[in-house]
Amino acid sequence: QRQLRFRTREMDATRRPALEDLFRDIAGGQAKELRLLIKGDTQGSVEALRASLERLDSATVKLAVVHSAVGAISESDVMLAVASEAVVIGFNVRPVADAGVLATEKGVDLRTYRIIYDVINDVRAAMEGLLEPEYREVIQGRVEIRAIFRIPKVGPVAGCYVTEGKITRQSKIRLLRDGTIIHDGRLSSLKHFKDDVREVQKGFECGLSLEGFNDFREGDVIEAYTMEQVT
Repeated sequence: QRQLRFRTREMDATRRPALEDLFRDIAGGQAKELRLLIKGDTQGSVEALRASLERLDSATVKLAVVHSAVGAISESDVMLAVASEAVVIGFNVRPVADAGVLATEKGVDLRTYRIIYDVINDVRAAMEGLLEPEYREVIQGRVEIRAIFRIPKVGPVAGCYVTEGKITRQSKIRLLRDGTIIHDGRLSSLKHFKDDVREVQKGFECGLSLEGFNDFREGDVIEAYTMEQVT
């Protein structure tokens, strides 16, 4: 049992395969198999994405979809990716909070997309040995919408509570509803009480509005994030 526990810890500490790893292996002349785990917002999108990706199978790189399903990316999805050494692809869905943390701990390559062609292009580029990532997403914080206020001449404003990290006026914003991405964009305002503010930290309330979107619902979750250049 001691030996088994040691092997488990050792496996957990090993970084899992990523698209960048595939790029390097192909560039070095090594044939590889790329395993994918696909989650999406609808059955139709999952089936369409799976069919499109499976058509990329080539003599150099074999592509295998180990699992595909509808819904947010869960902890069990991450553990399946660990066991099968798969890259997780989320289409119009996001990981639940604990799944995102687990993926980071286990070194799982977890990627989310909103456009099917972006998924196909990234995977194809990796399979052809052309992928050179330039940016990575950094989550700044998570905000829960707890009330919606109708402000004359302004429109709906979301009354929120910062549950993790922080949200800043310059943050990119992703609105999630039951794990599905509803909107991705920018803030048009960020307030603490009646004051315009640059940022709001965990444990504080804020009011916000988004550019080009006002269909807020209580219980929606907003992720604040930035894109950092990979050096």
